[in-house]
Parts: sequence; C-alpha cells; structure tokens
Amino acid sequence: MKRLLLFTLLCGSLMTSCSEDMDDVVDDGVLDDPENVEIEDFIYRGMDEIYLYKPDIPELADDYFANDDEYYEYLVAWDSPADLFYSGLVASQDRFSYITDDYIELENSFSGISQTTGVDYRLYRFSNSNDVFGVVRYIVPGSNAEGTAIERGDLFTEVNGESLTVSNYASLLSSPSVTFTLAEINDNMVSNTGEEVTIATSEVTENPVLIQEVLEVEGLKIGYLMYNSFVADFDQQLNNAFAYFDSENIDHLVLDLRYNGGGRVSSATALASMITGSYTGEIFAKQQWNEDYQNYFLATDPDRLFNYFTDELQGGTALNQLNLTDLYVIGTSSTASASELVINGLKPYIDVYLIGNTTTGKSQASVTLYDSSNFGRTNANPNHTYAIQPLVYESVNADDIVVPYDGIDPDVEIEESLSNLGVLGDASEPMLAAAINAITGNTAAVQAMTRQREFNYQEFEERASLQPNYKRMYIDELPSLRLDQ
Repeated sequence: MKRLLLFTLLCGSLMTSCSEDMDDVVDDGVLDDPENVEIEDFIYRGMDEIYLYKPDIPELADDYFANDDEYYEYLVAWDSPADLFYSGLVASQDRFSYITDDYIELENSFSGISQTTGVDYRLYRFSNSNDVFGVVRYIVPGSNAEGTAIERGDLFTEVNGESLTVSNYASLLSSPSVTFTLAEINDNMVSNTGEEVTIATSEVTENPVLIQEVLEVEGLKIGYLMYNSFVADFDQQLNNAFAYFDSENIDHLVLDLRYNGGGRVSSATALASMITGSYTGEIFAKQQWNEDYQNYFLATDPDRLFNYFTDELQGGTALNQLNLTDLYVIGTSSTASASELVINGLKPYIDVYLIGNTTTGKSQASVTLYDSSNFGRTNANPNHTYAIQPLVYESVNADDIVVPYDGIDPDVEIEESLSNLGVLGDASEPMLAAAINAITGNTAAVQAMTRQREFNYQEFEERASLQPNYKRMYIDELPSLRLDQ
C-alpha cells in the first residue's frame, strides 16, 4: 500500500501544519482526532508490512481499501489505537501480539528493568468466585522486599487494606507502596493472619540468573540453574554460571524454567549452545514468516530463516559449553516462548525431560515496530511513544516440530504445593527433588510425590503479567524489510 507511506511522508505530524491542510487529503469531517489517526496509521502500516497472520485479516489485504478516503474512514472508526490493534488487526489465534503507549517501559523490560516491590508472586482465583489470593514465589535480590518479613511461601489475600479480586488486583499491586496482608492455609481454607508487610516500589534491574548450585547425590554431580528470563544484558552472567558448572565437572543439569516466561531468541540460542557444545553451526530452530516475507528472505537472505547453534555470545565471547547428552527441565504453566524454544530446539539432538506441568504453548517470535519510515527506533515520531510488538514468525525445530498450541506436556508430572513450596535450590524442594529422582531413576519416589491440591483454586495471573514483555519471545532487531519491493 504505497499510499500509506505517502501519507506518512506528507503528514509526518498531524498535530502541526498537516492538520490544517487535511481537507486536501480526505473529505472534511473524516479526521475527528488527528493525533489518534497518526498513531493508527502507523499501527496499520506496521501490521500490514510484517504481521505473521496478515493473510487471516481481510483488512490487511493490499487491495482492501478502494482509496485513501475509505482507508482513513476505517482508521477514525476505532475508539483508540489499542482498539484498532486488538479488535481490528490481531488474529483470533494470536494470544501474544502487543501494543504499548510507552516504548521506554517496553525497552526497559527487555533489559530486566521494572518498577517493583521485589515480591514475585502467582495469583490464584478461588473456584466459582471473583476473589483472588497470592503466593510469594521468590524475592528479587537487591529489591526493597529483600530482608523484610515476607518470603517465599507466604500467602496474601489483601493489598493496601482491600481484598484482592479479579477486577482490582492490577491497580492494587501496581501501587507505589504495597501493603500485603499475609494469610495461611488452615483446614483447606485460606485465612488472614493479621500480619502486614509494607514495601515501596523502586526501579530494579533483575538478574535472571537467580540460583546456580551443584548438588552431590548418589555419587553424581547435578548442576542446578534457576533462570527466570532470557535477557541479553545478562548473557555474560549466564555464561559465567556455565563456567562454574564446567569447573565442577557436573554429570547432569537441572534447568529450572518454572517462572521463565521467555525473552530474547539470541539468549535462548546461546543457552542451548552452552548446554550442548557439540552442534555448532547446525540448525537450532527454523523460522516460518508470512508467505510474503518467507519468499523475500528465501530470495535475498536464506540464512535469515535459521537460528544456528553457536560457540560464542554476541560480541565474540566464547561460550562455556557442557557437551551434555541429556537435560532435565523444570517447567510450569508460567514457562513460555523462549523457554519452550530451548526445550523444543534441543529435542532433536539430546534427551530432554520436562518435570512439572504443561507449559504455555507459544512458538511465535515478535519484534518491536516504532513509528518511523522503516519502523526502526531511529527517527521515531516525536509526537508519541506508541510501539507495537506483533508476532512475525513461528519457530519450529530442526525436525520441523512446533511447540504445541496447548503447551509441552511433562514427562514427570508434579505441581507446586502451596503449603509446601520448599526452598529454591535445596535438594528437598519438591520439584527439584522430583527432577533428582528422575535423574537417579527413583521412579517410586517420583510417583509418591504426586499430591492433591489443598483446596479448589485456579491459576490466575502472576507478577510478570503486569509487565509489557510478559510471555513474549522477541528477536534482537528489525530485519531487512520489503518496504520498497
């Protein structure tokens, strides 16, 4: 749609002189809100250019609009940019494309930076109720929560004096200062203890490498790594963890991704390469773009369609590689995207065992588009800070197998017991203990660990769901586009 780019070039700022001459472009009265039309034009152009599911959205067909007037009438019909994006341009099967009105916050999240109390939690909903309660999963090191009276395993039902519900949890837990009213499980019921802990939020840069340990069990050295997000800023810390495992000459590795919702593809590729080390240059994953872009890359840059095992970080630092032939992964419903990419990408090469419960089921990668002539960050429109994060390709492994839409099923099924979460990194922590028993072949012990829930509840949301990069797998930079084709 060349006319879209023409409109952008002629009317780079609808907030200024272009708004005075809009009747030269469309009929009077069409542009009731020039600011939103400017943003919505950018959103439409971005989705029209590169969206994975473009063929499933009739309005994105190149010949859908007969003329510019019809196109702009379509844009102004939407209540907001978000309304256009989610209700007009996102396909029904797409659970993860995203729009933000603050791309600075989005960029920070990609670097592990957020405003947080430092209490990482999972929320649960009581069955047949709108009431919600939270469980503390871990405390972020260096945050305001560290050293307070709240810790892993604590429950809470109220925040800032209000009972948590499905409608108020987001606003309450995003408050500048959060007072948690703690609770406990008694007779299969959650009841308040009366204890309160108040924590102010602050900007925290969270190192996703939370725990690295080596456990000696039955004559085996078992490495344990809890890794909570694929953040390229911490690739070196991840590489350092593997240097430690290598120096300890571990026999097996337990990779704990139970709370890892994903992140950068390059970091996932590096992690998989650290685990193996025997497959440098071979295919880790294949990319499947929409038909236009798949054909474009096949013609201009076929290697762009593959992620290869590597022996170095971006920047040239050599990877510390373990040459393992098996991997034990702890995963849950919070495990998504780049985490599932590692599991799926390694399966054609080594034995991968999943301990926990079924993962999210996300195999698509996204990229950030800004309001500029080529959708890059440079020269982004200064009139707003909107950006979109559309899905652009689906990933399959070397055997052309995709992560199932409903998630990867576990080989050893066990879920966290809210009354006995255990200490992360300790060999007796239930999910880690199940992984160790799988390694040592103690199947009777694994089966004995299966337990019923204490009471009826449903998984609801988690801390990361309030962050813009939640369960998103993304590529490092915008690829070469077909803008001039």
